[in-house]
Amino acid sequence: MKFTHATLPQRVVFAAGESPAAVAAEVEALGGSKVMLIASDREKELADPIAKEIPVVLRHEEVVMHVPVEVAGRALRTAVDAGADILVSVGGGSTTGLAKAVALTTGLPIVAVPTTYAGSEATNVWGLTEGETKTTGVDDKVLPASVVYDAGLLTSLPGEMTVASGLNAMAHCVDSMWGPRADPIDRALAQEGIHALASGLPAVADDSTGVEGIEQTLYGAYLAAVAFASAGSGMHHKICHVLGGMFNLPHAQTHAVVLPYVLAFNAPYAPEAEARIAQAFGSRQAGAGLAALREVLDAPRALRDYGMPEDGIAKALGPITKAIPDNNPAAVTDENLTALLRAAWAGDPIN
Repeated sequence: MKFTHATLPQRVVFAAGESPAAVAAEVEALGGSKVMLIASDREKELADPIAKEIPVVLRHEEVVMHVPVEVAGRALRTAVDAGADILVSVGGGSTTGLAKAVALTTGLPIVAVPTTYAGSEATNVWGLTEGETKTTGVDDKVLPASVVYDAGLLTSLPGEMTVASGLNAMAHCVDSMWGPRADPIDRALAQEGIHALASGLPAVADDSTGVEGIEQTLYGAYLAAVAFASAGSGMHHKICHVLGGMFNLPHAQTHAVVLPYVLAFNAPYAPEAEARIAQAFGSRQAGAGLAALREVLDAPRALRDYGMPEDGIAKALGPITKAIPDNNPAAVTDENLTALLRAAWAGDPIN
């Protein structure tokens, strides 16, 4: 073995039903006395009990998918004007992403309280969208100092969003098998993450209020994000980031649709990764294991269902090709990438 692995410093608290007290303890431990609480109006009922336990100087509700630069700019200005010394985010990936955008400039610590399985809370990756272009980067300033996972906050997550968000986490695992910096530790974390998600998601789909299933899925989503933060963004995420920014597609659903096509594209050229993924699913083949899970979950199937235009395939081809890492297991050509995108757009069966 010859590799270098970086482990990101972060406190992780699992506290089902206890997020107000847990968040208050994390804020106090970080020395926070002026909290900017970021939570959209959709998350108000979840954020209110937390707000009562922490010293809030500002509540910020403007949260927009893909974090447009103008939205980030307004959040930054309000944080500075309020004299905030710590950020608490309650919400999904867009909410965490906005907190990261503020932290990127201010360096303020973040306590993240996820209400989906997005995984952004466990990475040092930020993303901002300007026009049709989504830019991502890596900076340790945006890594939340603490994460509080409270399964009780996800019992009201709609079933369709649970499935899409969970498969987004699954995509973190799969991409971590062959990301640009992937190493044996990342693959081990990703394999366990796939196993946890494959057992947790059907349980949550069957009973969306079941805390045990939610915690298993959160555990898998956390492992997925940790692996992804180390391995780096591979082919799958590059495709989804370009499409999401260019056509304003919903983040989780886009990942859920594209994942099986990228797995089928790369798996024949990455036998070790394919074997690990298959084993995690308890299946003879990785693709078959994912397909069986998607069938149980009635997963999203076609990009056209979420607003991607057919002529967007040709438009996105160049930016995606430019973004895909050089070490992708399978060689990428205009022809085979176009075929992948067309199949994902139409929701075609995977050969």
